[in-house]
Amino acid sequence: MRSDPYRERARELAIEAGLDPDAKIDRPGQRPMPLWCTFRDAARKEHLAREAQAIAADVAIAPQAPQYKDSLLKVFGQHEEATLAQMKTCMAVGNVVGGVICADGHLGYAQPVGGVIAYEKQISISGVGFDIGCGNMAARLDTRFGDLENRIGAIIRDIHRVISFGIGRVNDERVDHELFDDDDAWRESDMGAYRRKAVAQLGTVGSGNHYVDLMRDESGFVWIGVHFGSRGLGHTSATRYLKAAGGKDGMNVPPAVIDEDSEIGRRYIAAMQLAGRYAYAGREWVIERVRKIIGGTVTETVHNHHNYAWRETHGGRDLWVVRKGATPAFPGQRGFVGGSMGDDAVIIEGVESEEAKASLYSTIHGAGRLFGRKEAKRRFTRAEMDAWLQSRGVSLIGADLDESPMAYRRLPEVLAAHAGSVKVVHSLRPFAVVMAGANEFDPFKD
Repeated sequence: MRSDPYRERARELAIEAGLDPDAKIDRPGQRPMPLWCTFRDAARKEHLAREAQAIAADVAIAPQAPQYKDSLLKVFGQHEEATLAQMKTCMAVGNVVGGVICADGHLGYAQPVGGVIAYEKQISISGVGFDIGCGNMAARLDTRFGDLENRIGAIIRDIHRVISFGIGRVNDERVDHELFDDDDAWRESDMGAYRRKAVAQLGTVGSGNHYVDLMRDESGFVWIGVHFGSRGLGHTSATRYLKAAGGKDGMNVPPAVIDEDSEIGRRYIAAMQLAGRYAYAGREWVIERVRKIIGGTVTETVHNHHNYAWRETHGGRDLWVVRKGATPAFPGQRGFVGGSMGDDAVIIEGVESEEAKASLYSTIHGAGRLFGRKEAKRRFTRAEMDAWLQSRGVSLIGADLDESPMAYRRLPEVLAAHAGSVKVVHSLRPFAVVMAGANEFDPFKD
């Protein structure tokens, strides 16, 4: 059995706190664990912070042009040292004009989730990430919660049966879409070899924190919410172009930044845009398929990526704005932001303000993780998660402890940090959640 790399430091932290590291902690439904395990996450975060600082020192070897040095970084909320160090590393590479960490930010692959960076004539492959076009879509129905309250169980069983969750699954129904006939897009992105797989995977949701939610608003109307991205198409595109750019795959690594007018830049941008269209098409298909199960008519939709790069104008400059786990929030633009299971989600709308400008018109994409997936599984129990959901009246199919609500911040707290740049239009209370099961691994999740 492989030794735990954080055990020694975790034990030291327990002793420093005046506690017996070998004391046993009871966990309902699971074996007791030694007390030092509760300090493991702190030991891990110490290690990551040191690693991030070391990477930042290495980045200084390739200095930025003077006009891009020390660009303004706007920070919303409170963040761990490792997250801030990782973002500062990103800000020190390439033609960076400005950056933002949203209040739900946490450590990510090469760039923090919740991190936003504006580049001049460049784009970051690692900033967009592996799940290109991951995002949220919500649709309001003319159906009221009371009209389906007695058949929620049957509805979510039908959703789980019809919609494909997890790895290695494809839709039973072939999904036709004009995207597959756009020969120019597949050729320019050099992703034509993946087209057949992409056809089979369109409309599949995947696993991890990807979901189909049913919610109700203040007036009692039902909303369908979904969260997922471009599946294998985006993951394969990102992997290919990251390698071609000489980038590294990992947590604390320098970002892979490329020129927009280079050969790799043009092909990557084409691949990113193709994957973005694919993600939009997939979410639209799932929403419509769930609507058919429930019945009713869609009266309003809100749809946005949160892992993507957009060409935008800020301060009179034409820039690429890379948002990794961040929602675009221009004045009047609406976004769907989900909470953790059992917490209310929101429909937000951007407002004009100095704070909004400083945020590069960006806001949170969710509540934000407090604990990594492995740590959540160590720390929490299924009984705790089930009790949390039961207390909030949420029916659940699927999910594992890594998605436990206790592993996340509370959405109202992170949303409050952005109160000067967005307003809440609707609060959506979940009553049903469908996700991949505990044993369904998915390499394409973000």
